[in-house]
Amino acid sequence: MNRKRPTTPPPSPLPLSREGRGGKTAPSREGGKAAPAHGGRNELRIIAGEHRGRRLKFPDGEGLRPTPDRVRETVFNWLAAWVPGAHALDLFAGSGALGFEALSRGAESVTWVELNPAAAAQIEANVQLLRGQERGRVLKASALAVLEQAPARAYDLVFLDPPFGKDWLPGICARLEQGGWLAEGAFVYVESEAGLELAQPESWQLAKDKSAGQVQYRLYRRLPKAS
Repeated sequence: MNRKRPTTPPPSPLPLSREGRGGKTAPSREGGKAAPAHGGRNELRIIAGEHRGRRLKFPDGEGLRPTPDRVRETVFNWLAAWVPGAHALDLFAGSGALGFEALSRGAESVTWVELNPAAAAQIEANVQLLRGQERGRVLKASALAVLEQAPARAYDLVFLDPPFGKDWLPGICARLEQGGWLAEGAFVYVESEAGLELAQPESWQLAKDKSAGQVQYRLYRRLPKAS
């Protein structure tokens, strides 16, 4: 929806009031132009699956924009064999576009984490609109605070798109890896400013790496730990 970085985790506590995608100050994912990244103003379009073509609303918010259609299509083509039956986690969910695409394509469950109250409420409304209450849940919370807790389960897919320019990614990736959030063989999708060098955990293998305008998007796979 919707930087050389230090390798140390972000300081704690971190400010929470502008954490979600609604608080990003980065340019749009269309290279700084207000290009049509979705179905219309404050709408996103599900690309494929059970809810293909369905348009969902999202609220106004500074910097809040879904991952563009063409990027989502590319990412889910990469993940096509692994989405059905997967348990997915959409951190810094914003509009919830990535999680809704996973839900439409057969994910067993999707958990959205979003701090912005209006954005979280709209995700809940869209889950109900799609009759996805049995497979989807929304946590109205700070993703940073959530990652400090023990997870209810290990996830097969994680969508990670934190606010740009915050230096949070290294620490967040470390928390995902060390906190039991990732199943063996899990995929982690990361969006960041183009050119960001990310020191990912040793067990994460870079599977795909592309850029669109001023945004870089990468897919990592968590390798099994050596016995």
